[in-house]
Amino acid sequence: MTAKQTMAQRLGRMLEALTRQSGRIPNVPEYGSWLLGRVAETQARRRVRIQLILTLFVVVANLIGIGVATLVVMVAFPQPSVFDSRVRWITFGVAPAYIVSAVIVGVFWATRRVINNVRWAIEETPPTAADQRNTFFAPWRLTRVLLALWGAGTVLLTTLFGLEDTSYIPKFLLGISFSGIVVSACCYLVTEFALRPVAAQALEAGPPPERFAPGIMGRTMLVWALGSGVPVLGILLAAIITLTLHNVTPTQFVVAVIILAVFALVFGFTLMWILSWLTATPVRMVRAALNQVETGNLNTNLVVFDGTELGQLQRGFNTMVAGLRERERVRDLFGRHVGREVAAAAERERPKLGGEERHAAVIFVDIIGSTQLVTGRPAAEVVKLLNRFFAVIVDEVDLHKGLVNKFEGDACLAVFGAPNRLDCPEDAALAAARTIARRLDAEIPECQAGIGVAAGQVVAGNVGARQRFEYTVIGGPVNEAARLCELAKAAPGRLLASSDTIAGATETESAHWTLGDIVRLRGHEEPTRLASPVSA
Repeated sequence: MTAKQTMAQRLGRMLEALTRQSGRIPNVPEYGSWLLGRVAETQARRRVRIQLILTLFVVVANLIGIGVATLVVMVAFPQPSVFDSRVRWITFGVAPAYIVSAVIVGVFWATRRVINNVRWAIEETPPTAADQRNTFFAPWRLTRVLLALWGAGTVLLTTLFGLEDTSYIPKFLLGISFSGIVVSACCYLVTEFALRPVAAQALEAGPPPERFAPGIMGRTMLVWALGSGVPVLGILLAAIITLTLHNVTPTQFVVAVIILAVFALVFGFTLMWILSWLTATPVRMVRAALNQVETGNLNTNLVVFDGTELGQLQRGFNTMVAGLRERERVRDLFGRHVGREVAAAAERERPKLGGEERHAAVIFVDIIGSTQLVTGRPAAEVVKLLNRFFAVIVDEVDLHKGLVNKFEGDACLAVFGAPNRLDCPEDAALAAARTIARRLDAEIPECQAGIGVAAGQVVAGNVGARQRFEYTVIGGPVNEAARLCELAKAAPGRLLASSDTIAGATETESAHWTLGDIVRLRGHEEPTRLASPVSA
């Protein structure tokens, strides 16, 4: 692999980490536990973390298992005694030597094998199908090593003690083998937990491979069999041994049952707690993520680290949120193109061609000398200026609950009273027009514009073809506002309204206007009396 490829992969992982970081759920560990670190952690540090978790737990679990096996063979079934002179060389020589060597071999061999299975992640290379398989089979491969060591110890000690006295055989078979099975099961579940960060990377290559006891049901039944079934079977075998060999007193049998029962309770509880925690953690994370989505945070993203149905739940949540983000993006884009109110109406009901008569007010705004504006400036500067110009209009129209219906080059049309109904569209349109004129003069003096305001009955609805249509308003007020806009370009305040619009406004708003000349607008048969702001 070249240096450029390595650098590219690292940059890719950094970008991915930043993306995941932006979607993190506050105060919630990304892998379900603070012990497992964070997504942005380096692979070298992650390897040390995994090695420490595995080593510590494997050592502790096996030492506890050895202690339980010792109690079974020495206390639960004291006869025949392991301190008999015939077998002392085994008790104080062979057994300790094997235990020490098995612990050392088990810790280093088993954990090293796990690390080798996930080396692709440590080396920061994309996972292949083989890497994914190795990752999800790593817990079972570690467990096989532990089972082999416990099985070898069972065979070795049972054989050596059995050669001296066959009465040793049942209790060594029972005490060592059952402890080894339960301890190995605990180590299997903890290894699955420790490898969550690597499993999350492996799941990016696709669904996990089929394994022994797959899914939540398989994992639950396995834990039940090893955490409850095996200890109960041990108690049953203890009773059979007592009845068969007749070398245990009633008191000793009671002690044996107590030890095995405590063993069943403790290890059964431990296995079920680990299983419950492994199952509940992904569900809690999904619930926390759903809470974030409910508050409007659609950037929430879960790390998929579980290879069971819970991983599918996590992946399904991410797919759902991605769909919501896309829907929100389309909704925002749609709203920007057609107006928020029109977009909301389209969501509430299926849009169709046709319209209705509505009483509405209209503002028409057109730039003065647009030809000179375009030819005398660079294109980028013209666009920037137009954006500033239209930003003022959109701000005020939105503030007064109107709709910027369309942009026509250097002009725009705003409607008040459609599609949303207003108690007095004239008030809203006149107030918005006055504010727009004042702001344009103060904020964009180099871009003068005429503004016309008219009100009356319009036809509002979707116009076009079935494949492509848009919401618009048609009628006399629209044409009248355009003609008033032409006259306003030469008026002192560059803002004119019709007297009918002032008459339809409330006293509060009409007080800001004064009536002026009577003119005949182009294309209109009836004369129109003009009105302009008092301050003009």
